[in-house]
Amino acid sequence: MAGVYLSYPFCAQKCTYCNFASGVFPAEEARRYVAALGCELRLHRWEWTPETVYLGGGTPSMLPLEDLAALLELVPGQPWREATIEAAPGTVSAERASAWKNCGITRVSLGVQSFVETEIRRTGRRHTAQIVEREICILRERGLNNVNVDLIAGLAGQTPASWAESLDWIERLRPPHVSVYMLEVDEDSRLGKEILLGGTRFGAADAPGDEQIAEFYETAVERLARLGIARYEISNFARPGCESPHNLKYWRLEPYAGFGADAHSFDGRTRRRNPETVREYLEGRPVESTPACLEEERFFVGLRLAEGIEPETAEWRRYETPIRRFLDDGLLEFDGQRLRLSGRGVLLSNEVFQEFLLP
Repeated sequence: MAGVYLSYPFCAQKCTYCNFASGVFPAEEARRYVAALGCELRLHRWEWTPETVYLGGGTPSMLPLEDLAALLELVPGQPWREATIEAAPGTVSAERASAWKNCGITRVSLGVQSFVETEIRRTGRRHTAQIVEREICILRERGLNNVNVDLIAGLAGQTPASWAESLDWIERLRPPHVSVYMLEVDEDSRLGKEILLGGTRFGAADAPGDEQIAEFYETAVERLARLGIARYEISNFARPGCESPHNLKYWRLEPYAGFGADAHSFDGRTRRRNPETVREYLEGRPVESTPACLEEERFFVGLRLAEGIEPETAEWRRYETPIRRFLDDGLLEFDGQRLRLSGRGVLLSNEVFQEFLLP
């Protein structure tokens, strides 16, 4: 199943936890960017018809409705099996929801991150749990029932009680899909950099440690399972039949074409990456291209899925040593056919994955 990713890296504010190539830019730059994105789509030579579309960012829910309609008109295959738009709470309105649906959007991913106001404010976001509740109602009234809610385990000031409160809201709102991300601590986000420096800005001194973040994650796995929302990938949970086919293509090594700044593409043989920043994209910097290494990628991405992978004979020979070690350590499980991460293996997945990278 082939797909399309459209990058709209423009936001009303830069969240403290965000390590994406997105930010706040002048309105004129946004207009130039939309024009360049449309040009890239028109020049693309379609080797296949996409079945899924994903608009990420950034905050693509801020994209002017006429621009959204014009861009989606350039993507063949409508009606698509799934078309997702990422939305920041506080940007959903009845007018926008109706226009999204008319453009072919079938799914909305809400970047909630937390339902606890003290945590939300420290990220730079301005929404409340009540705003999220109201906007999910708006989406449902407009026929957009396929809603994902993002949560982050590890935000500044997060406690077992506040994490339970966010999960209580999930139970109350009953979304068909939930994404749970463990906070990434790196120099690409303001909060991550402050934590690494041992500072106090952005609530860094109150950020939970790795062990507590892991506990939050495991609590979410158990709580969501009781609600009938099962984990199908390390960070993604869904009710039966509500798994995202677009997301699944990344982990099943299916082709996709990316458009816009920092967008990635994969045709089954080669991986391509567009210029990272808005400025570089508008300057027409060259696209980076590297051959795909499917031997190692199959393990690296396939083991993220709860279904795991079915190793081929050559792969058993190549990776026998790490596979046996991880089975003995309880990080991998094998049912006689498929190899998958154990519950503990999920928490140590990066350590497992790096063993399958070819020298």
